[in-house]
Amino acid sequence: MKLSARNQLKGKVVEIQEGVVSAKVVIEICEGNRISSTISMDALRDLGIKVGDEATAVIKATSVMVMVP
Repeated sequence: MKLSARNQLKGKVVEIQEGVVSAKVVIEICEGNRISSTISMDALRDLGIKVGDEATAVIKATSVMVMVP
């Protein structure tokens, strides 16, 4: 996958807090350093994200997106 955003932080999904409409995904990028993103429940299902998965936090301006292989 190619993406124009250059701020990409790879890590492991350590927590998912599911809500009715959105989910908070927490990625540990190195021991003790975590970053979180709020994504839609549809995106969570479409990406198939689970705790323990490798994922990449993609930062563009003030938004944080999540990318998986």
